[in-house]
Amino acid sequence: MMFRYTVLILSLGFSTWAAQGGPGGGGYTPETAPLVATALPKQLKNVGIKEKLGDQVDLNMTFKDETGKTVQLSQYIDGTKPVIISPVYYSCPRLCNFHLNGLTEALKKVNWNPGQKFQVVAVSFDSKEKPELAAEKKASFMKIYNRPGTEAGWHFLTGDDENIKKLTQGLGFEFQWDPETQEWSHASAAIVVSPMGKITRYLPGIVFDPKNVKLALTEAGEGKVGNFVDSLVLYCFHYDPHKSKYTLAAFKLMRFAGTLMAIILAIWLLPVWIRTWKADNPRSK
Repeated sequence: MMFRYTVLILSLGFSTWAAQGGPGGGGYTPETAPLVATALPKQLKNVGIKEKLGDQVDLNMTFKDETGKTVQLSQYIDGTKPVIISPVYYSCPRLCNFHLNGLTEALKKVNWNPGQKFQVVAVSFDSKEKPELAAEKKASFMKIYNRPGTEAGWHFLTGDDENIKKLTQGLGFEFQWDPETQEWSHASAAIVVSPMGKITRYLPGIVFDPKNVKLALTEAGEGKVGNFVDSLVLYCFHYDPHKSKYTLAAFKLMRFAGTLMAIILAIWLLPVWIRTWKADNPRSK
């Protein structure tokens, strides 16, 4: 759990430093009570991600896309492709931009195109944000992604309080408004769901390994996304929640290697078996 708070602490650190007067802590007063070592900063209380792997996302929730059109999640999670959902808010000065930048840079190194193999859905959890801001954000990240023709696979949504609350609670994404910094306190994760809307993987943080992203999409697609090699690679890896990445599964790798050796040995011995059988059965010639 501490790993997931690291990004939050870093993003909130600058605000705390500035409020205390910068170097030397000029804003300190004798009335300021220090936190004990085991206590979380108040900005982080009720903030984080409670993973709900296997839960079904409600596909009937409605939002506005970047053009202002009312859409349902079922238009993106439509039973055909896995989907990456990123809860963010578009006016975020730090963490959300780092998250979207990190995800975009990772996807640039994945040889699958959004819209063809998967969908990307960013959803603002700030109900005050409107489609105009979402459109600006999409244009900005489409420029960074720089892969023309994939715009239909990226979606930047806004919504009302009811649908935002329902979606974030369903994803286990907890956030709260910090009146001191006038910003939202929140965590950061790309949440991968299956084509039918089942939550299959959480990829926390702001920097993403392209291999992990591709494996998560392959896993969510249940072998229907990618080719045989992609499925084979996934078979040899498993997700380690402590390291927040896919690692080699030693037992599966040994079993695969053993099976492969048995097949190679059988192919090598096949001509010998055939010659022996013919020698023992002369009438078969």
